[in-house]
Amino acid sequence: MVARAHSVAFQGVDARPVEVQCAVTPGLPAFSIVGLPDKAVSEARDRVRTALSSLAIALPSKRITINLSPADLPKEGSHFDLPIALSLLCALEILPADVMETVVSLGELSLDGALVPVTGALPAAMTAASEDRSLLCPFGSGAEAAWVNACQVIAAQTLGDVVRHFTGQVPLAPAEPGEVAALPTARDLRDVKGQERGKRALEIAAAGRHHLMMIGTPGSGKSMLAARLPSILPPLTAVEALETSMIHSIAGLLDAGGISRARPFREPHHTASMAAIIGGGRQAKPGEASLAHNGVLFMDEFPEFPRTVLETLRQPIETGEVMVARANAHVKYPCKFMLIAAANPCKCGYLPDPARACARVPHCGEDYLGRISGPLMDRFDLRVDIPPVSYADLDLPAAGEGSADVAARVATARALQAARFAGMDGVTCNADAEGDTLERMANPDADGRDLLSRAAERFGLSARGYHRVLRVARTIADLDGSGTVAKPHIAEALSFRLPNPDAS
Repeated sequence: MVARAHSVAFQGVDARPVEVQCAVTPGLPAFSIVGLPDKAVSEARDRVRTALSSLAIALPSKRITINLSPADLPKEGSHFDLPIALSLLCALEILPADVMETVVSLGELSLDGALVPVTGALPAAMTAASEDRSLLCPFGSGAEAAWVNACQVIAAQTLGDVVRHFTGQVPLAPAEPGEVAALPTARDLRDVKGQERGKRALEIAAAGRHHLMMIGTPGSGKSMLAARLPSILPPLTAVEALETSMIHSIAGLLDAGGISRARPFREPHHTASMAAIIGGGRQAKPGEASLAHNGVLFMDEFPEFPRTVLETLRQPIETGEVMVARANAHVKYPCKFMLIAAANPCKCGYLPDPARACARVPHCGEDYLGRISGPLMDRFDLRVDIPPVSYADLDLPAAGEGSADVAARVATARALQAARFAGMDGVTCNADAEGDTLERMANPDADGRDLLSRAAERFGLSARGYHRVLRVARTIADLDGSGTVAKPHIAEALSFRLPNPDAS
């Protein structure tokens, strides 16, 4: 007789069903696991044997074979401990085999039989719900998995609790969802003195989820502005929160099973590797680009990042997805982020100031910003110079308009976009619009189209740049509450794209 239990194997944010089969047959005593397991899965036999021994359950002197089906799917991680133990208990007729058909399980076993929390409980619960099964997981993962309302989640602290639950001795109560984390107290835009153009660019970027490049001398306020971007972003919707939390679940970043409505703000150091930014490494974990899904990826000292790392961002910026290619699998992660980049104008940082610039002016600026390729720079919707703040500005009182005022306008613009794109798959903001959708929503009036045509011809805008100007102009019109994209909206969008465009 072959006993069965059910679990999952993770491929990106997808949890693929895995059937754990156990056969106890006559022969020399052995305990083998087949079905393309990695080292952590292969070591499960020792953890399972010792955990069962702690329950006074002795394994028979027979040949025990565990098969993880489908056999050609790589199995990685210690979460297979629990389903292997359950299939073995069913084969020994300690647990009823029919009950295991209705349960998806995952969890790591310690040697004393305690269940250790594992990553990926949330996507596992999604898969269990799609198969009309319940989920059995460690107690520490229950609050996270219980966010999937369509799936009953049973969270146990020990293997003994699991046995007593399924034999009807001490039933376990369903797990409750974790707390919704409070929105963090963000820094306020009121702290920024001067830099009105930078604030305006930040507002437009937040309203339409546009990519923004800030260039300025050291200490001009680029990082200060970026750090205040979360204070004007709207909270995640329920769907966005679940999408983002699934990625963070795979990465093991959900705190006590709680889900946050705050948009992610990731700021990797410029020494980060390609695997850290894009994803990869052991078990093809998500990188910073995916962890910033539905939020912000802030890359300070942008030209200092390795050239190969910067170039790998080109495709994810366009598609909103990243493919981590491995020898035996291709893992896809969503990464629809807002890229905010900050850079000095040159290596010394003082290119605009003749009194402080180095002797290599202007070649140092060309060499330094030349590390950013033209195709990558073309993907930024907004580019803004951040000049040094004068001492007179620093002595001024705090600005009258703070983050709350800007956030209200951004929320109104986002609400207009949500209504505009309702029912459209994968399109939530103006930055996502393309093709016929972009033509309909951002069709400028006659004066605006004439201005855009002349600017595109004079400055040699690429087709991508042309469309990005239209998207930004549509966002500016939304901030103004205008249903039509007019000439002033096109002019402002061009001012953030071209170096001092002449609109005459």
